[in-house]
Amino acid sequence: MSITKWKLDPTHSELGFKIRHLMISNVSGYFSSFQVEGETQDEDFGKAKIKLKADINSIHPELLFESSRIEKVDGENFRLTGNLTLKKITHPVQLNIEYSGTTKDPWGGERAGFTVTGKIKRSDWGINFGLLETGGAMLSDEVKIHSEVQLVKQVVVEEKKQKEYVS
Repeated sequence: MSITKWKLDPTHSELGFKIRHLMISNVSGYFSSFQVEGETQDEDFGKAKIKLKADINSIHPELLFESSRIEKVDGENFRLTGNLTLKKITHPVQLNIEYSGTTKDPWGGERAGFTVTGKIKRSDWGINFGLLETGGAMLSDEVKIHSEVQLVKQVVVEEKKQKEYVS
């Protein structure tokens, strides 16, 4: 068995969200600076470890996500569970992943594509701005996450089998 490391292709990836504005329409936003790193056993994304770090300085300094489990739902669909940290507050979240497959690029590299979606409540992290004086909300509590991710295979590390010695 070997460990395969993957890194984000930022040119062909996006991390975005939608939030209701005045409860009548959605507005979209994107984070332009983020990194994703992954590790798989061989090339099995069903056993991957994922780390995401995003510079969200327009809202807060940093967003961190670290996976704790990936479950295959069906076909190419997975449920990703992990911890999301914002404002030094960490909560578990579940995200949906659609695996689009892998392919070779024109330079001989290997790439894997994913669509990631989910929902979080911003109040879970103490983010309450956007409330109106009339008691209503200018921005909804629910934030819809949408991300297109392309990962590039970096390196394969062979795990050495350790010999057991019996005395």
